[in-house]
Amino acid sequence: MDIVIRTVRPEDLDQVTAVEAECFPAAEAAGRKDFERRINTFPDSFLIAERAGQLIGFINGCVTDEAFICDEMYEDEAFHKDTGAYQSVFGLDVIPEERNQGIAALLMRALMEKARKDGRKGMILTCKERLIHYYEKFGYVNHGISKSVHGNVVWYDMRLEFGEH
Repeated sequence: MDIVIRTVRPEDLDQVTAVEAECFPAAEAAGRKDFERRINTFPDSFLIAERAGQLIGFINGCVTDEAFICDEMYEDEAFHKDTGAYQSVFGLDVIPEERNQGIAALLMRALMEKARKDGRKGMILTCKERLIHYYEKFGYVNHGISKSVHGNVVWYDMRLEFGEH
């Protein structure tokens, strides 16, 4: 596979914003200002997938001591702690024409490897019910319906504890 996984750079801002808008409904999608803040706050946990120099997907999330994602994390960079216990996943995006080729899994595994190497306790994310089984393949455990109401959607809390796998 000719995919390169790398850390985000400030010049990726426009492409990242466009990919997010293509991958998520407007009520759920992060905007340009959100990504600008994320790139500035936690670039080391914001990975890009490229094919032939073209951005085709990404994964990002802050590092936190919280055991589950709360809606405030999306807006408040104070939740990011460089030495936090958990690597969160705010979004895992792959453009539609590149889906079902293992790119999302490559991105997830790359962030998991980085989180392990950085000494994190585990990883956290929220997902829709139809994606629970996908994240369980990586070892995430479903902890039920999340308190998150982001985008007026029902989300499920998923957590992966590295010590258990």
